[in-house]
Amino acid sequence: METTLVQPYLFFGGRCEEALEFYRGAVGAQVDMLMRYKDSPEPTPPGMLAPGFENKVMHASFRIGETTLMASDGCDETLNFAGFSLSLAVPTEAQADRVFAALANGGQIKMPLTKTFWSARFGMLTDRFGVGWMVTVMA
Repeated sequence: METTLVQPYLFFGGRCEEALEFYRGAVGAQVDMLMRYKDSPEPTPPGMLAPGFENKVMHASFRIGETTLMASDGCDETLNFAGFSLSLAVPTEAQADRVFAALANGGQIKMPLTKTFWSARFGMLTDRFGVGWMVTVMA
């Protein structure tokens, strides 16, 4: 049977590079690949990009732990992260405290980290880029 893979692809409306730097510090993200629109082997169709987006990120691939995510600036400043959250499972309460605080910096806490019936720590937040996160300690 063939393997099927689902990977989140996040569009940051012109703030992709800033987001990648933020995630490097907050959760130890590793950027594996980054290409700007101006470096594309094929020219962008006329009128597709907002003015000034030539230097923006066309595609990036980055890892958080064992998970690969993809990201882009998109083609304009439109930004809408709704209807999903990224779930980040960490091995210790101390790590949960650290990454939750880092991700919440400049964002909004929806549910503070607390003990739940399924985890020693669980909390929800929206980071400064509008991405929802659920942080939990693995059982």
